[in-house]
Amino acid sequence: MPNIHLTEPMRDYVDGQIRSGAYANLSEVVRAGIRLLMEKDGARQFYALKAELEHAASEAEAGAFVEFDPQAFEPDAFRG
Repeated sequence: MPNIHLTEPMRDYVDGQIRSGAYANLSEVVRAGIRLLMEKDGARQFYALKAELEHAASEAEAGAFVEFDPQAFEPDAFRG
């Protein structure tokens, strides 16, 4: 099991969470924190992708695109 080193304010916060009944023990508090970080990272990735798609859509609307030719891209798929 990994060791977790917390600052005194963090320990006080965790102890308060446990005393309040919100969490049963330190492991539950740590797992909840990690879940929040994972959700935040997922949101960060989503917003980065959204920004890329908005940029690509703006460029396409401005005419900065090339017509896609599926036959040139995958000629074997069109052979008989």
